[in-house]
Amino acid sequence: MSDLITAELVDLDLSAETKEAAARALAERMVAQGRVTDLEGFLADVAAREAQMPTGLDGGIGIPHCRSEHVTEPTLAFGRSATGIDFGAADGPTDLVFLIAAPAGADDAHLTILSSLARQLMNTSFTDALRSAGDAAAAAALVRGEDTGGSEDTVAAPAAASAGAATGSTAPEPDRPFRVVAVTSCPTGIAHTYMAAESLENAGREAGVEVVVETQGSAGFTRLDPAVIAAADGVILAHDVPVREKDRFAGKPTVDTGVKAAISRPADLIAEVRGKAERGETTAAAASGTPVERTGDGGEGYATKLRKWLMSGVSYMVPFVAAGGLLIALGFAIGGYEINEAPSVMDHFVWTQAASWGALLFQIGGVAFGFLVPVLAGYIAYGMADRPGLVPGFVGGAISLTINAGFLGGLAAGLIAGGVVIAIQKARIPAALRGIMPVVVIPLISAAVVGFLMFVVIGKPIAEAQKGMTDWLNGLTGSNAVLLGALLGLMMCFDLGGPVNKVAYTFATAGIAVANPGDSAMKIMAAVMAAGMVPPLAMALATTVRGKLFNRTERENGKAAWVLGASFISEGAIPFAAADPLRVIPASMAGGAVTGALSMAFGATLRAPHGGIFVVPLIGNPFLYLVAVAAGVCVTAALVIVLKGLRKPAPGAAGADSGAGTAPAARAGEPVAA
Repeated sequence: MSDLITAELVDLDLSAETKEAAARALAERMVAQGRVTDLEGFLADVAAREAQMPTGLDGGIGIPHCRSEHVTEPTLAFGRSATGIDFGAADGPTDLVFLIAAPAGADDAHLTILSSLARQLMNTSFTDALRSAGDAAAAAALVRGEDTGGSEDTVAAPAAASAGAATGSTAPEPDRPFRVVAVTSCPTGIAHTYMAAESLENAGREAGVEVVVETQGSAGFTRLDPAVIAAADGVILAHDVPVREKDRFAGKPTVDTGVKAAISRPADLIAEVRGKAERGETTAAAASGTPVERTGDGGEGYATKLRKWLMSGVSYMVPFVAAGGLLIALGFAIGGYEINEAPSVMDHFVWTQAASWGALLFQIGGVAFGFLVPVLAGYIAYGMADRPGLVPGFVGGAISLTINAGFLGGLAAGLIAGGVVIAIQKARIPAALRGIMPVVVIPLISAAVVGFLMFVVIGKPIAEAQKGMTDWLNGLTGSNAVLLGALLGLMMCFDLGGPVNKVAYTFATAGIAVANPGDSAMKIMAAVMAAGMVPPLAMALATTVRGKLFNRTERENGKAAWVLGASFISEGAIPFAAADPLRVIPASMAGGAVTGALSMAFGATLRAPHGGIFVVPLIGNPFLYLVAVAAGVCVTAALVIVLKGLRKPAPGAAGADSGAGTAPAARAGEPVAA
């Protein structure tokens, strides 16, 4: 295989003043060497990764990196800046910049080399040698390990030695050192994962602590020996993505933090876990980090966490909405609008009658809809407290349905359930009871507390609020309805699947998630879906009408956007919005507002929560509904064309607007199209 880095990929006089310019200068060298096939597409992927978390590290190091389909083989470019470049490091500008490029399907051998380099960056002798290197060839040789006495092997040696020490006898020794096991992982799994591991190991040696690290990186991971985990006195989880098989570390003093904390302050983390061990602060399987916390920054505020908890519940609820809603809509389409009065198919089902099949679909959909509020509440609690939150969350959600507190009750029940479980987990529990805590004690106490609060304390006020909101919606007519449609259209097109979009979508689906939704609720659902179709369809139209305003990647994305938009998958517009948000997002919002307002004005109704043009036969006033969608698409496409046409062409301007090639993949996990 080719060398990871050559002299041609080194710039010892990097003159860039910004991190974007630095990445471009180094990426251009990769293109010249045939390592990158599409400069702008690759830079968009680098920018998308940078947006997740700054890649500047203490000590004057910057490591912009990404996986990209535009990379032909794992490659490293190195630049040295005399003035320093801001990569977001806490201690100031960066003078050593390493641009790491990995193909989307990089092999393990290459990724192992990249991980070894990441570890070397934690050794000051290595970075000092790079700062004093006299020519590009010497710097490239240093990175390859040719002039460092096989630095890749020496970097790995401490970890191996530490592992060897820890895998010995597990019998207690009076004078043995404190033992820590750690897991490091980052979204890309190329650089931060391994740098954090090296940093923790170095800090452990300095403190006289045995540290064994499991790196869950792109090249896979080798699980820690269970004997090593059993013998450990504490656990450090430094990660920005969920830790795989986290339950292995339950019952031990645990520090749970972001991966950059392990790089910048490893000694503090080791001291913290030692302190917890001395105080006897052990954790249950879920207490050291919830599903929300696993994917976030340890320093996030309460408002951010609250939003993520709510979105956790919504994301699990939406598949039930889509399945149940479509089944109910199909039941009406086949059996007519009286199908909701049909007897149970258990008592009456005729294979040759369409009405029986319609009743079957309607009743299956109704059962699926019955899970909406419990699933919402259960997974809000899950986002807060992990699996122990599921039982009280589901119980609270089911009670919300029983007392007619509906969607609002589900929200409250989920938050209460998560809070109760967290409170129980913070209590000091005798060792003899820890084994039954997650199976008996936590479910029993939390379900009882949540049930009491929902039935006796807050349930009735929430039910009254739910009824008041429903009555208000049913009373909307004329200009009020049109204004609501415009507002929902703006929200649907603001962040294309983000929190604001989800609020509007959830508001609409909650209205139809009943056996007999009101006319206003079905109008709201129609307006929301219509507006959500606008951005991708408009981008597809704009790339067709004025293709010269878009680069090749965007024109290809535009072809796919026709299908995505027609299917109510708003993510089809994300590549365009990511590349040119100041033009695409306002234009999309304008078109969405027009479509939402027109849909409400035309009185279009919809019982299906998803489906795009494929559920048009189920829409009330379908022709006018399509007119509303077309109007919004034309408005957005025209605005995008005008705004892009007004900008001044500049070198690389087209590339700057290239679609962020990985944006749709980043959203692939989204359960809703909206």
